[in-house]
Amino acid sequence: MFCTQCGAQLADSARFCTSCGKPAGQPSERPANPAFATAPKRLRRIISQKKIAGICAGFAEYFDTDITLMRVIWVALLLLPPQLGLIAYIVCWVVLPKG
Repeated sequence: MFCTQCGAQLADSARFCTSCGKPAGQPSERPANPAFATAPKRLRRIISQKKIAGICAGFAEYFDTDITLMRVIWVALLLLPPQLGLIAYIVCWVVLPKG
């Protein structure tokens, strides 16, 4: 068995990686313990992948979609008559934290 984070070889009975400390094994093999729960996703602006403000990158990460698809969706929202996309983008720009 190998660690999915660092690639170190692990014993079959290992519960944690000896190199990086990440829990080993499939999610079904892990005990139902709150310590193993993943952190909830947070909607945020991703500055490193931004074109304007990082809004599309943040939404793409949150919804686990391609960033290009999310940009196309935002452009489509921008073209709707009451300009809902523009208003929503500006609100997100102000409200969402940088990540």
